[in-house]
Amino acid sequence: MNIDLFQTSLKEKGVELSEKQLSQFETYYNLLVEWNEKMNLTAITEKEEVYLKHFYDSVTAGFYFDFNQDITVCDVGAGAGFPAIPLKIAFPEIKLTVVDSLNKRIGFLQHVVDELGLQEVSLYHDRAETFAHRPEFRQTFDLVTARAVARLSVLSELCLPLVKIGGHFLGMKGANLPEEVRDGEKAVKLLGGKIKDIHSFVLPIEESERNIIVIDKVKETPKKFPRKPGTPNKSPIS
Repeated sequence: MNIDLFQTSLKEKGVELSEKQLSQFETYYNLLVEWNEKMNLTAITEKEEVYLKHFYDSVTAGFYFDFNQDITVCDVGAGAGFPAIPLKIAFPEIKLTVVDSLNKRIGFLQHVVDELGLQEVSLYHDRAETFAHRPEFRQTFDLVTARAVARLSVLSELCLPLVKIGGHFLGMKGANLPEEVRDGEKAVKLLGGKIKDIHSFVLPIEESERNIIVIDKVKETPKKFPRKPGTPNKSPIS
């Protein structure tokens, strides 16, 4: 996906990017490739692939949720910044918090935020399991996002404790979501969530399946969740 196709494909979905925003994506790409030589950020470095599989794929969250508002967003396990940074570039009004367990990645993201001149972005080096127990963050966010390989039951335990009642958790997944939903429904309910929507679509060009699940936070998460670091992955709620 070249830059022109990136711009026109997003515009068709109602996401219009200014020259400044396009320039920010370009700078982000250059920083990603530069820092990737020093540390493992992504296996995808070819420009058109990054624009498709990282940038466009991240912004697809904006096709199914209204980011054009003053909301607090927390991205859990952001890695090299996906979907957090593309969403912040495309929707600068959001107040963004990013959590990642690797301090080197947080260092990279801080450099990106500084170079792109992004405002109202807070970065935290922490495990999701401990971050969600910090009183200043627990059940405070309008929206929590995760674009991760962990199963829905695991992601729900890491993310739903951060969502305020009346807020939402948006999980960005590949294929196999129906099976994960069946296995994860109990966990979602136990953690105070209720599945609202599942959006299935195909990524342009390569035509791989994508799923976005939106979960409403309808009641408080029990205090014991999330469990100790590593436990959600080792023994998911079932």
